[in-house]
Amino acid sequence: MRKALVVLLVLVVGGLIAADRIGVRIAQDEIGRQVAAQEGLARQPDVTIHGFPFLTQAVGGEYDHIEVVIGEYTEQDVTLSGVRVDMRGVNAPLTEIANGNTANVTARTATASAIIPYSVLEERAPKEVEGLAPSGENLEVDLAGAVMGFQLSGKAVVALEATDEGIAITPESVAPDGGPQIPLALVQRQLTWTVPVTDLPVGSRISRIEPTADGLRVAATAQNVQLSDLQNVR
Repeated sequence: MRKALVVLLVLVVGGLIAADRIGVRIAQDEIGRQVAAQEGLARQPDVTIHGFPFLTQAVGGEYDHIEVVIGEYTEQDVTLSGVRVDMRGVNAPLTEIANGNTANVTARTATASAIIPYSVLEERAPKEVEGLAPSGENLEVDLAGAVMGFQLSGKAVVALEATDEGIAITPESVAPDGGPQIPLALVQRQLTWTVPVTDLPVGSRISRIEPTADGLRVAATAQNVQLSDLQNVR
């Protein structure tokens, strides 16, 4: 009898786990489908509902962490890669999801992140900038050309700042390869440029910028976000 009870318990637990995994896949697919439909995405985003068991979260309508991987995102004719949104403290009533309605799904916080490839920065850089690479929290750029009538060749460290117009890239120091020492103010006047990316899918302004090997990793965090706020994603 004891052995039979153990076998029965194993079968029940296994059935609950299977039902849990099936349920989470259905919910993930439905959220992804709704986001794609609402935003006119070319492909359905990958959705991961973290935490176990899923069914307990689903019945309560409260999820600790939902991750939406969008892929590419275009703003102001600038295409970003690796776009993802991490939502925490998600309120998603089971009846809403079951009926295919995600308009009322809300998150306590949502953090969007993406990569701006260095090729995007180079395309918009002044012609005197011939290359760039990460250097701690800043970028190091190679310079060649004329600044205010003075020939300039060497390197410069440029600072990165999120502004209302986009990401401002401003020379912070210049190390010329010989020749005259050009005042930094003149270099900044000619060699400052902006990449016109201000917002990420959560509808919030970029607040963090981090140079990486692949490009600038940017992030934005918003509070009390609706799933429908994943806006302007194309």
